[in-house]
Amino acid sequence: MWIVAIRQNTGCERLSVPERFLPLYVLPALNEPSTMSSPTAQPDLTTSLDGSETADHARRFGGIARLYGAPALAAFEGAHVAVIGIGGVGSWVAEALARSAVGTLTLIDLDNVAESNTNRQIHALDGNYGKPKVEAMAERIAAINPFCDVRLIEDFVEPDNFAATLGGGFDYVIDAIDSVRTKTALIAWCVEKKQPLITVGGAGGQLDPTRIRIDDLALTIQDPLLSKVRGQLRKLHGFPRGPKAKFKVSAVYSDEPLIYPEAAVCDIDEEAEHVTTSPGHTGPVGLNCAGFGSSVCVTASFGFAAAAHVLRTLAEQARLVRRA
Repeated sequence: MWIVAIRQNTGCERLSVPERFLPLYVLPALNEPSTMSSPTAQPDLTTSLDGSETADHARRFGGIARLYGAPALAAFEGAHVAVIGIGGVGSWVAEALARSAVGTLTLIDLDNVAESNTNRQIHALDGNYGKPKVEAMAERIAAINPFCDVRLIEDFVEPDNFAATLGGGFDYVIDAIDSVRTKTALIAWCVEKKQPLITVGGAGGQLDPTRIRIDDLALTIQDPLLSKVRGQLRKLHGFPRGPKAKFKVSAVYSDEPLIYPEAAVCDIDEEAEHVTTSPGHTGPVGLNCAGFGSSVCVTASFGFAAAAHVLRTLAEQARLVRRA
């Protein structure tokens, strides 16, 4: 079978994928009107399966129903979630959602898998180096959850393509981007469009996954990436100021002070913008610094925290609908 994926500036391109990686979803070119289904239009996958497929589905995801409840499982199967950034955090988000029976996933990233990703990204394996991250992740998801439709956008999200890539509507968007400019614009766009979103802060330079928290973006601490994003949202997009003013945007962050490597092993531009991360400590904005170390124990936990938040929200919505 062919998977049709969006590639930067090239429209659609066909990718040859082994039959064991079926089924995957076909996505329209970015310059065409979006045909993404609205969240309410997603099907209950179990109703369209034959007997053997239903039994297989029940074996794979019965544990989800026993934990969250049958209505929540149906909500997960009918949900469409976008994961933006399929790296040290986003790859684990996608993994968790696929293993939780989410019915449709849109994966967005332009990067390829590299050997330097091995310490923190789940798709960084021999045989995947040099492969687009979205493609490598889609192949993995198909082996985990063959009932999941996976849509691939091999591009970076930018303000000029938000409408094309995200305008079709999602039950949730998970932002695992490390660019301050794009992250700021994406959050503002989602808030304006009332698109449910959870954003993820910087996962590098930390050792302790038990320090990870989820709170309103306005209240996060110890995170230079989110600190800069907060400032830009207030300055450029009119988000509220004040110690008690909330943005009504959930954010994953850690309250652990960042660990900076010695100058000899950290290629940090001395002219790079720095912010105060804790009393007496400053650090560069963003996570592109080659010197930031990272632990999979933390990056994966950031991803799992974001995925768990989305699943809890979908389960709660299903519970409320059932009560109504």
